[in-house]
Amino acid sequence: MDEEVLTMLAGVLEALWRIQAEWPDKPCTLAKLSKQAQRPMSVLRRQLTMLEEMRLLALALDDGGITGTVHLTPAGEQLARALFAS
Repeated sequence: MDEEVLTMLAGVLEALWRIQAEWPDKPCTLAKLSKQAQRPMSVLRRQLTMLEEMRLLALALDDGGITGTVHLTPAGEQLARALFAS
């Protein structure tokens, strides 16, 4: 995986980590993450698939696969904390 792809994936992880920190009791919707990460939904979905394959997040799609929620796995939380905690 090249550096540009890793940077893009890190941006998604950071946005999701910040959303979960701000609203810990609410599921993060794909729409909210798309807006926070500043990614078109089609790009975001591809990046989420890569992160899910890396076991850094879990993606739950609703019927039809258009909407859904996403959350960091324990491994994703650990990585995000190491990378983004101030």
